Amino acid sequence: MTESPPPPTEFQESRNSGVLLPIFSLPSRFGIGDLGAYAYRFADSLLDAGQTYWQVLPLNPPNPRAFGSPYDCYSNFAGNPLLIDLATLAEEGLLTKDELENAPDPSAVRIDYGQVTRFKMDLLAVASARFARRDEQAEFEEFYRQQQYWLDDYALFMVLTAEYPELSWTKWPTGLRDREPAALADARRSLAAAIEHWQILQYFFFRQWRRLKSYCNEKGLSIFGDMPIYSNLESADVWANSEIYQLDQDRRPTAVSGVPPDYFSPEGQLWGNPLYDWHELERQGFRWWVERIGALFEIFDIVRIDHFRGLVQYWEVPVPCDSAMHGSWRQAPTQALFAALKSAFPRFPVVAEDLGTITHDVAQARDQYQLPGMLVMQFAFVDDRADNPHLPQNHRENSVIYFGTHDNNTARGWLEEECGDAVRERLSRHVEFTEDKAEMVPRLLELVMSSRARTAIVCAQDLLALPSRARINVPGTTADNWSWRMSVTEFETIDWELLAALSRRSGRHIAARNIAEPNPSN
Repeated sequence: MTESPPPPTEFQESRNSGVLLPIFSLPSRFGIGDLGAYAYRFADSLLDAGQTYWQVLPLNPPNPRAFGSPYDCYSNFAGNPLLIDLATLAEEGLLTKDELENAPDPSAVRIDYGQVTRFKMDLLAVASARFARRDEQAEFEEFYRQQQYWLDDYALFMVLTAEYPELSWTKWPTGLRDREPAALADARRSLAAAIEHWQILQYFFFRQWRRLKSYCNEKGLSIFGDMPIYSNLESADVWANSEIYQLDQDRRPTAVSGVPPDYFSPEGQLWGNPLYDWHELERQGFRWWVERIGALFEIFDIVRIDHFRGLVQYWEVPVPCDSAMHGSWRQAPTQALFAALKSAFPRFPVVAEDLGTITHDVAQARDQYQLPGMLVMQFAFVDDRADNPHLPQNHRENSVIYFGTHDNNTARGWLEEECGDAVRERLSRHVEFTEDKAEMVPRLLELVMSSRARTAIVCAQDLLALPSRARINVPGTTADNWSWRMSVTEFETIDWELLAALSRRSGRHIAARNIAEPNPSN
């Protein structure tokens, strides 16, 4: 496969900005955003508005039990087949125009994952079968050689998951569960065609993704990606690497992940992911982590590590337990882990998601490795603490500032639903308040863009002043999350002029930066 060019700009070099929009939220003919025409149009619009970054959410394939969450996936290495653009496959002769008919309602404001999965996976099966019959396989074979270290196990896992649809892999026949060589060899032999299908889908995904990334990079736009910190129990990662997780002899978790009570969830959150066995990881030289970060650096220019504090201290909830409130903090081998990562990747473009309760040792680790942290303006007005780090006067330069992230309400939704009298009074100290909530949104975005934080990211929904129906996720809930879709009309009316103007005024616009900071080599 064609390699992506190097990132166009050095990470955090100067004041800059970008927009957060998940790929799945783009408009599309096929019921879910994809890597097709609208992705390229969105990239062009970002560039025209003088932006540096397109921030996306994880691209991994969600486990169906995870309600579409890209943070709860079948693999930390694989791409989501539902994001493959079917129209591109048709242009390549792998599908016909007639086969693209009867797609899920393209005007639906929510992704119907059941309907979308049935429609797209059926057609992807047709496309992969046609591709497998073609003589020209050199590019696919090269992709397979490069990705074999995870692709073999992922493809076999997906096939076995279909073979045993009602069973967790922990209840598969013992030989498969425990990965006995003879059982694996027999499965690979008898299921070879189905395994190749899943390998081809990954080839389709990464070929389309790398084309999009190359297009962005060549024009000066960087992709700001995201990394879930934990693995889903029902994933190829845990099945193929069970020794690096806290599992018993039957491969069931002995402790799971979560967080104690915080702003997002007063009772804490029980995530339920198996925790890492850090002693075993360290014994292996953190090989799995090096491979994982390396894979992310291949597809993203910058990576946000979700729940960064879990690499310093992690919340351990014993099994069985039905509440995160019964957990306790445990120490991770931060120094040894980052020594291995920095040795493997001297250039380390990583952002630490350091929201919530952050202790001194977490902040110390973030700063020791010079990682930008995160700031969320919505959190600035929840209390009267003068030392609240999210208050504009307390912003750190080495930070990424948001009004809200995918886990927050939209700006207008926040104004309409979460901005009570006390919050409104605190906010009015920084921006003139009006009763027209849609009119207030640009003022809130200007507050973000004027921050001394080096990077500012705006959610696409806020460039449309959309209410809470356009929120991506409500932490601790499942209904309607990860399903918001931007309509074609909304896509066509994004206020790019507002973004460009705010970027210029705050010194973040690419053109303004180039004038103010000429290339010293000229």
